[in-house]
Amino acid sequence: MPTPLQIGPHTVQPPVVLAPMAGITNAPFRTLCREFSGGKGLFVSEMITTRALVERNEKTMQLIHFDATEKPRSIQLYGVDPVTVGKAVRMIAEEDLADHIDLNFGCPVPKVTRKGGGSALPYKRNLLRAIVREAVTGAGDLPVTMKMRKGIDDDHLTYLDAGRIAVEEGVSAIALHGRTTAQHYGGTADWDAIARLKEHVPEIPVLGNGDIWCAEDALRMVRETGCDGVVVGRGCLGRPWLFADLVAAFEGRTDAYVRPTLREVADVMVRHATLLGEWIGDEARGVVDFRKHVAWYLKGFAVGSEMRKRLAITSSLEALRAGLNELDLDQPWPAGADGPRGRTSGNNRVVLPDGWLKDPYDCAGVGEDAELDTSGG
Repeated sequence: MPTPLQIGPHTVQPPVVLAPMAGITNAPFRTLCREFSGGKGLFVSEMITTRALVERNEKTMQLIHFDATEKPRSIQLYGVDPVTVGKAVRMIAEEDLADHIDLNFGCPVPKVTRKGGGSALPYKRNLLRAIVREAVTGAGDLPVTMKMRKGIDDDHLTYLDAGRIAVEEGVSAIALHGRTTAQHYGGTADWDAIARLKEHVPEIPVLGNGDIWCAEDALRMVRETGCDGVVVGRGCLGRPWLFADLVAAFEGRTDAYVRPTLREVADVMVRHATLLGEWIGDEARGVVDFRKHVAWYLKGFAVGSEMRKRLAITSSLEALRAGLNELDLDQPWPAGADGPRGRTSGNNRVVLPDGWLKDPYDCAGVGEDAELDTSGG
């Protein structure tokens, strides 16, 4: 059993964190993951744009709603303006909206990086420091963590400097996705970089992220890098029970991994869609929102392409269940279904503001329009 992960006053044991994913890690999905984990681990909200939070945007206020059983309540914030980030963090602290704040510096999406946000931002060291300082100061007793990538590309790596800034400004823990912005989600995550960061900032916990597709991957990452915990994103898409496997692995119960039949998977699918409908307040909208998950849940199972298409356009729980009942629900968990899932694109040209790379310390050029409602990492 590894040493418990300590994030401020919160002990996370086993040291497993659900990565924030836009449109995915809302309250219903977090509920499923938490149920499978037995309440163990840390489950972070979708990314919240600081400007939208400060302006109390209706959609944003719904996204920060936590179930009464969620402890600790964890919000990820994205912002580019130190003043706005500070206001958002103080709002969270003063209104008791969460127990932990994570800062997003990992988004590689072009419409964010072209404005200087996301994973482009740590290149501007002084701006990064200003944002982190405002967040930590405004948070009071709430712990602040941050998630980042290695850098913009292999010629512009920022993670070691960013890690040192995080330590100096009072961040409680750092998560590193072992890819650059240029890689997006392609290629192989660089776990050696996670090990180097751990050696560089021994003062605080370092969490590893990237290419954790099964529980054994998580154990191997900790073993090979010395990191203090893992952050799991795409590996749990359509597979919230991965958190049961992760808990079992870290507790030494590797014979307790979940291998659901298609019948059991179908039950989880219906529950997921049901929870979304209850959360949104409309069954049809909940089922429509669930459509993006269908292919992930059915990965590897013998389901014809026509049925997959039909299930992906359902708009009622009745239709979803009826379609699932037509399948061979006695199918066992398919070999190979533990592999990669979600986005795998890579080798993208990084879009940055004009002159962004000329000076790593100049903060000019980042406007409020960089705060878009987009996430990733």
